[in-house]
Amino acid sequence: MLCNKNTVLVGEKVLLVPYQKQHVPKYHAWMEDEELRTLTASERLTLEQEYEMQQRWQLDEDKLTFIIIAREGDTFIPDTVNPTDPRVTSLPMIGDVNLFLSGTPLSVSESTTNSPASLDDGQEFTAEAEIMIAEPLYRRRGYAQEALQLMFQYATGCSAGCFSTHRPRMEEPQTGQARQVRVKMPYSIPPSSLITRISDKNLPSIRLFEKLGFLVTKHVKVFEEVEMRYNANPGEGPSVVTAHITG
Repeated sequence: MLCNKNTVLVGEKVLLVPYQKQHVPKYHAWMEDEELRTLTASERLTLEQEYEMQQRWQLDEDKLTFIIIAREGDTFIPDTVNPTDPRVTSLPMIGDVNLFLSGTPLSVSESTTNSPASLDDGQEFTAEAEIMIAEPLYRRRGYAQEALQLMFQYATGCSAGCFSTHRPRMEEPQTGQARQVRVKMPYSIPPSSLITRISDKNLPSIRLFEKLGFLVTKHVKVFEEVEMRYNANPGEGPSVVTAHITG
């Protein structure tokens, strides 16, 4: 997306930076790994094709992509920093996090209730989250959780406390338990539109999204995956009826 081309989201453990040309060689090297391609349902591309993909994704209005950078050392990084700042570019690139938008919601000021966001044609608007920690040394150490929290805050305009294990209800005052993002998207995505699809065998990822406030709403057995949706009010169950789909 063009809206985040100069945006850096600053957390305690990670920085999220826009996917830029200098990231392509490292990203291409990751995607040479067959296991990563399988986990991310990605096709093998040449380096030239990867550069073309990066250019398309930067301009595509239905994809929000950030590269995940691990913070190391005690270097101070302000909440507003340029992605080309040496304090940023010197840090290791460890993965990526994405939102794939489907449709256009009726209103960018959609309420934060559990009701799924609607489209002008009556269909549902969704924002599907995906995350990859490509570097094995950084897995299961809290980097993925903070990266998702930062991206969800940026995309929805909600406070840090909305995407943590112990959350107040939406209408209650928020006590930030993760670092608060200072910048927001030009238009906010309704939290009720946030979904993710995960292999039903990938229990660590399912548990991760549960910590962020997501609930399983579908189990599609033919694809061996579950669909999870953000639950805006932790005291209530999801408004979408859980479905078990076999074919």
